[in-house]
Amino acid sequence: MTMIRIAAALCFLAVALGAFGAHSLRSTLELRGMMDVWNKAVFYHFIHAIALLVLALYGTVNRGAWWLFFAGIFLFSGSLYLMALTNLRWLGAVTPFGGLCFLVAWGWLIIAPPK
Repeated sequence: MTMIRIAAALCFLAVALGAFGAHSLRSTLELRGMMDVWNKAVFYHFIHAIALLVLALYGTVNRGAWWLFFAGIFLFSGSLYLMALTNLRWLGAVTPFGGLCFLVAWGWLIIAPPK
């Protein structure tokens, strides 16, 4: 039940951050040339939060993939959100680690035995 709530909270947060970026932060993000970065963070965040929700609803199978998706959201989208907000470009070096988490999680689901 906790994993379902975490996944639902991450879906909620993706929608909220998408709206916040499109409205309240738009001028700041556009001034820094970071609107695309913000949108990419929201897109990957939301897709993988939905994957978390599906895995949480599916039961105890593939918990490793669940945690990898969670880490991927934190590292990939989190680093992009921070980079867009702070304009600290070095945070982009963290982003590939999140992408690697996403790839490993999807790979996990490819090779995991069906239940």
